Amino acid sequence: MGHDGAAAITKVVVIVGPTGIGKSHLAFELALELGGEIVVADSRQVYERLDIATNKPSPEQRQRVRYHMIDFVDPASSFNAGEYLHGAQAAISDIASRGKVPIVEGGTMLYVDALADGFSLTGIPPNPRLRGELASLSAADLQQRLLTLDPDPGVDLKNPVRVIRAIEILEAAEPPLRGLRTRTPPPWEAIRVGLTADLALIDRRLEERSRGQVERGLIAETRAALAAGVPETAPVLTGIGYAEALAHIRGELSLEELPVAMARSNRRYARRQLRWWRHDQRVRWFEIEPYPLPVILNYVKESL
Repeated sequence: MGHDGAAAITKVVVIVGPTGIGKSHLAFELALELGGEIVVADSRQVYERLDIATNKPSPEQRQRVRYHMIDFVDPASSFNAGEYLHGAQAAISDIASRGKVPIVEGGTMLYVDALADGFSLTGIPPNPRLRGELASLSAADLQQRLLTLDPDPGVDLKNPVRVIRAIEILEAAEPPLRGLRTRTPPPWEAIRVGLTADLALIDRRLEERSRGQVERGLIAETRAALAAGVPETAPVLTGIGYAEALAHIRGELSLEELPVAMARSNRRYARRQLRWWRHDQRVRWFEIEPYPLPVILNYVKESL
């Protein structure tokens, strides 16, 4: 990945694009071709046992390629972006130290950008559930909650809006808040590959995937998680697929309505992802039809 020992810069392939576009398939193909290993950048694939709506790689893929940052957190636990970043950075360093190509793939925008560019506060999205919980607290209780997380947050404690945002950031990223204010670039160079297609094709793929997930046992997997003690409010169960499956289990969605509702949520998410990455001039975009593996492979090899 470099030519002159200590001066060599690690290069990391980073695959971006909307959900359902085929990022994980491309990452798998590139890993086989390049002798790479995959660092999954997905806030839900970290959780054990919940495989269907998280779109985890198949057992066959995992036998042929090594995956990192997948299947190691109990679904009843919480897991934040700061913890993710520590683990993923260590994985990239480990992969590169063994002469392999690190390939970052996943749809969680904050995770992908933190690995490629360093952690940014602006990437931490609002958390409506947490904000609702904090809105009922007094100013004194808000201050106490913040100071418990970080004794020296460096924010105006008399401003409840700023205190709530600081709590929101620290719940996602770990203290100290002062240390999060400057984006520290990572010690590697990202080769950014984007997959795209017209919206009608993306939507068709999402409808097919949603139906397939229901057929493969999404409802049973969701029921099993509940039976194992995973609360309905656990982060993994509030995500697309499981949230709709819970609504079906509660009798709020029929079996016919379930994949339709999942596809609708996925369409909204895909558009958010496209808006997020489209402005980045560093991404080299490829249309998925016809399938562009040879062209992408050439581009990545030249960039490495």
